[in-house]
Order: sequence, then C-alpha cells, then structure tokens
Amino acid sequence: MEKKSVFKRISGSREALLAIILILLFIIVDSFNASFLTVSSIQQLIKNNAVTMIMALGMLCVMLVGGIDISIMSTLALSGMAIGMLLKYDYISGTVPAFLIAMAIGTACGLVVGLVISRVIVPPIIATMGFMYVYRAMAYLISNGGEWASASALGSFSDFATTKILGINCVIWIVIICYAFFFWFMKWTSLGRKFYAVGSNPEAAEISGIHVKNIKLLAYTIMGFLAGLGGALQVGIYASAMPNMQKGGEMDVIAACVIGGVSMSGGRGSVLGSLLGALILATIVKALPLVGIDSLAQNTFKGVLILVVVVVNAILQRIADRNALKERGI
Repeated sequence: MEKKSVFKRISGSREALLAIILILLFIIVDSFNASFLTVSSIQQLIKNNAVTMIMALGMLCVMLVGGIDISIMSTLALSGMAIGMLLKYDYISGTVPAFLIAMAIGTACGLVVGLVISRVIVPPIIATMGFMYVYRAMAYLISNGGEWASASALGSFSDFATTKILGINCVIWIVIICYAFFFWFMKWTSLGRKFYAVGSNPEAAEISGIHVKNIKLLAYTIMGFLAGLGGALQVGIYASAMPNMQKGGEMDVIAACVIGGVSMSGGRGSVLGSLLGALILATIVKALPLVGIDSLAQNTFKGVLILVVVVVNAILQRIADRNALKERGI
C-alpha cells in the first residue's frame, strides 16, 4: 500500500487544517497585540466565548442529524432570566440550585422543540423560528417587561465566574469537562455513533434498527440542556440577567460548527472540529477591532465567512466523493 505524504495527510484532515489556521491566526493577532499569546489572555478568550463554545456542542448534535436550531439563544435568555429573577427576589440561593434550574428549563425547552420536529414532523427551521419568538417573549414576560437582575441582586452566584481551581477559571473547567465528555460520547459510544448514522442516511438507519425519531428528539434535548447551561454561564460571567441577552448569538454558534467542518446536511462533523471552529471564530472577532473594523463590518465579515466556508466545504466534499469513486474504480 502506498504511504501518504505528510502534506497529503494534513490536507486530508479537516481538523489538522483548522489547527494550522488557528495557529496562524494566533501569530497574526499577536503581531497586533503583543500580549495576546499569554496564558491569561488565552484564558480570557476562552472564558468570554465559553457560551458559544459549549452551545456549539449542542448544535453539533442537531446538525449531525440533519437539523438546525435557531431558538437556542431564546432558550438561553429564558433560562438565564428565570434564575436571575429567582436570585433577585431570594426564592433561591447558591450556585448549584441556580445551575440545576437553568439546565432543567433549557432541557424542557429543547424537549418541546424536539417533540414538535420529530413527532409532528415540522421542518426544523420553521419550528425553531417559532420557538425563538415564543421563548424570547417568555423571557420578557418573567422579567416583568424588561426588568433585569444586576450583580448586587445575584448575590454570590457570579462568584464562580471569578473563582479559579488549579489556576484555571471555573468557567474554563466547565468548557473542558463538556468537550471531554462529548469527545468520549461521540467517538466511543454506540449512541453517539447513531447521530452520524441518522444524519448520513435516515432510511438506512431506521432499517438497521435505529429509532430515528428518538435520536432527533435526543439531539434537540441535548441542545436545550446546553442552552440552559449557557444561560447560567451567561448570567454568571457578565453578572447580570437581561431578557435580550445573546440576541442574534445563535449565528455565532452555527458559524463555529460550519467553520469546524460540520455538514449542514447531516452526518459529518466532529467535537474537535467544533472546538477549533469556535476558537477560530473567537480569534477572528478579537482580531477585527485591532485592524480598525467596526461592529457592523464585523457582522458583515462573519456572514461572508460563513458563506465562503459553506461553499468551500461543498467543493471539498465533492472532490472527496469523486476521489472515493475513483479508488473504487467507478
């Protein structure tokens, strides 16, 4: 068997290419900001983008089964606003109860979305668009029309966002634990591999004994759970709870997955790719202001970036499929 060159191995690995791009971005940003490549700066970058990074794992699950969820930031706002108001009026106290309540609310929201999509068979984009407005409206409703919870109202809840364990911020530990778990779940469990089977070929997956509807339901429920976790993190990191928080942020989560090589048609993508995609997006967003690009232009740039990546992914996939057919002699 002919051995592949190092270049071919790297060019054939999406994750390796993403890692190289990330390293180059680090070098470029460091040339504009000499303090960027420091431990504290990298930790701050991860902490500031922890919500997007964690929710990219949920979006990975959803996109693997061929779905999409644009209601996630509304779920985040509802979950975060709920615990913000509960803490403000002393209905609960402490970090653990707040996190559990936020994750429970997020899980319930994701479950409802999943039921509508998997059982009622409503197209994901339509269903999640509707829930995006419903959940956001519910966030405003429980906030008494726009009331918000400040740092003083949250008490000790936001302390975890400034606490360090072994020199690493607690928020970053949560990111590490989530990625470690999903790396194991997707790669080493039969349930995780079913997500790929459902997204690649739902009919074949059903014939092979996989309950496709249940896997899709699980994907959206996981997404809701992580959105609830993201809501608690959002409130803790920024020490405030507002009904409009992370409005429009779902595009960053989708962009992180797309940049990371997750196919929007389902069946392809990895946990490592999602992580690298989120880090690349975060680094680009940090770099743009350094070269004088304002916030409006940043959104335009991100939109163009998503389109370019989608087109490139489609071209690369066609090339890969064509090469696979040549190897089979077809």
